[in-house]
Amino acid sequence: MGTIARIEVKDGNPVAAVQELCVQLLGDDEIAAVLVPRRLPGTNGTMPALITDPAELRDADPLAPSFRINGARMLARLTRGGTDGGLVAAFLRPCEVRAFVELCKLNQGSMENALIISADCPGAFSNADYPTFAGNGDAAEAETDFLRAEGRGNFNGVEIARACAVCDHPSSAEADLSIGIFGQSPDQGLLLLANTPRGEGFMTRLQLPEVVDDGGRSKALGELVAERSAARDRMFEETSAATSDMNGLSTFLAACVNCYNCRMACPVCYCKECVFLTDVFDHKPWQYISWARQRGSLKMPTDTVFFHITRLAHMSTACVGCGQCSNACPNGVPVMELFRTIAASTQRAFEYEAGRNLNESPPLSVFREREFAEVTGGLE
Repeated sequence: MGTIARIEVKDGNPVAAVQELCVQLLGDDEIAAVLVPRRLPGTNGTMPALITDPAELRDADPLAPSFRINGARMLARLTRGGTDGGLVAAFLRPCEVRAFVELCKLNQGSMENALIISADCPGAFSNADYPTFAGNGDAAEAETDFLRAEGRGNFNGVEIARACAVCDHPSSAEADLSIGIFGQSPDQGLLLLANTPRGEGFMTRLQLPEVVDDGGRSKALGELVAERSAARDRMFEETSAATSDMNGLSTFLAACVNCYNCRMACPVCYCKECVFLTDVFDHKPWQYISWARQRGSLKMPTDTVFFHITRLAHMSTACVGCGQCSNACPNGVPVMELFRTIAASTQRAFEYEAGRNLNESPPLSVFREREFAEVTGGLE
């Protein structure tokens, strides 16, 4: 285990303590900029901002349970091909870290050009529910209560997004530095853990007081992972039963309007040209009439189920379960549930887990001679 230090929290405000950490990092000669969620006006949550002026960090809030966009693709854009004069210090959720790892494997970004910091993640609210969570009171106080509860429970009548409620990776060992929240009293102090040699180097320069691991964080993490893994398995069973045949799958996806928001929101869907945005699916009027005559009726728009099946074929080995697909859906289609369920099965078949290890090649990029011998009959 790497070095563990303590981040002092003043006046019961953990967000201010993390803002100070951002200021310290920005003052380091190796850091060119900080990529961090920053509060939007009112109760609209947060959006990532690339900050070079310490004064602009006053609204930074990487602990807010707001998750409007997965920042992995933005960090990939900032690090691919090198940065100008230093590293980007990026505050990412664990699912964003894993998505960034996948993008780096696909040569879309570079771990070498980033210092990744990830806080223990109790979860986040959907875009629709976050304003209800924030209410009209003190957002900082509400966030501290949320962190203390580790995402469990009902907050102003809303609960965390289902993707978060079934997430079995609430912390990130792939980050250079981890901010430890679980098992702590976040209004009194936070932990900072170094997971990599780069993280150790920055930890040394931050000159924070070192502490001894008392096991509290590991215990709290274990309990949360157990709860969410059980919820995840229940979701897999429900979704598998609901989509066991084409009729069920069509019903499951019935509200899809082919807006492609899920494709745009997915952090690991990186193709420069999508087949669904070409003339391949630009059907002629007579084709629609012909299909309608054959069946008696034709659901419009067409190709909605085929769109999701194609995306599943492309993305199931890379899905990290962040839930942004469902978060972006205007009609409440449970896209996350379907993708997470299929991805779990696909990744299990390949003995692969998206975002687990930078040195682990994506399964479809590697040929294994005796793979799936139960299907091929094996090779003599």
